[in-house]
Amino acid sequence: MNILDKISEYIRNNRLFRHILFWLVLFSLDVFRDIIVNSENQKFMLAKALIFISICFIPEIIASYFIAYLWIPKFIKVKRYVLAIIVFVLAFYLFGVLSRVLVVHVAEPFIRTPPFEQESIQEIFADYRWLLAKYIPNILLNTLVFVAVKYYFEDEREKSKKLILAKEKSEIELKTLKGQLNPHFLFNTLNNIYSLSVINSPKTSTSISKLSDILDHVLYRCNGKFVLLSNEIELLKNFIELEKLRYDERLQVTFNEEVENDTEVPPLILLSLVENAFKHGAGEDSGSPIIDIYVSNKGSDFIFKISNTVSKDYQPNNKRNLGLPNVRKQLDLIYKDAYVLDILESENKFEVTLRVNQ
Repeated sequence: MNILDKISEYIRNNRLFRHILFWLVLFSLDVFRDIIVNSENQKFMLAKALIFISICFIPEIIASYFIAYLWIPKFIKVKRYVLAIIVFVLAFYLFGVLSRVLVVHVAEPFIRTPPFEQESIQEIFADYRWLLAKYIPNILLNTLVFVAVKYYFEDEREKSKKLILAKEKSEIELKTLKGQLNPHFLFNTLNNIYSLSVINSPKTSTSISKLSDILDHVLYRCNGKFVLLSNEIELLKNFIELEKLRYDERLQVTFNEEVENDTEVPPLILLSLVENAFKHGAGEDSGSPIIDIYVSNKGSDFIFKISNTVSKDYQPNNKRNLGLPNVRKQLDLIYKDAYVLDILESENKFEVTLRVNQ
């Protein structure tokens, strides 16, 4: 973030500084304007201009805050339009009177040499033509500028706040979804190892080694929003090898890759799809289950396809595939409309295809 961005952010977030800066800018513009207008008058010095403009600014400041913090919230936002018009007209007429009174009875004695005539407050109050021609328009103009600047910065601050909240919400949801996936996977894997240990299988040590590699990936490499595809593929292969220990030779798994360049993918998404295939495919098929996996990354197109056979008694039921809604939620948060997740169910096959346009 450069110095201009820091200044802009400070102005946007610091209301008091923003208000002071606004009035200083308007004040300076009015002072320079009066000096230029009175440049031929040698007696009109900078000090007199400062005093004169300072006094004239009082009703403008009062009117601006009245409109921004009282009139709009109390009348416009609550749709009391008739009363709002009446209050607006009366208020600005009084602001015009106040401005003229301050000019005549406070400011002019500083810049004029006595003796000189002064209008009475009653005469000022009754001279509506002069008030409408000069004083009220000046007050109204600066008030409109103040209100416009105020609501612009408030709108920008509100947008920034919404973006921050949306980002925090997405991060919380992603962490929640990951939390739903990881314990589920760990529970299934530990059950597998337990089953092997009960029968004193020599494959137990191999399965523990594979689990160690998987946990290292899940616990220490999946903390970001994305991980390298190559690391996820390694995770999948470890997971598959671990699962194959349970099925001996009756399970057939093919894993085909066409990865031209490494890319980044959301962590554990692919693992969840593979786990789903094992749980609801191989796990429920007492025959010779088949799982086919295909990974492709060419150019900007990423494709992950996994299919598994199902038993003859299989009945399509979305409730049995609880991991898929979690996957779709996570993909929605990360890719929005830049992905397609196709799910096909048939009599003897279940297939999931994920396509991402990166």
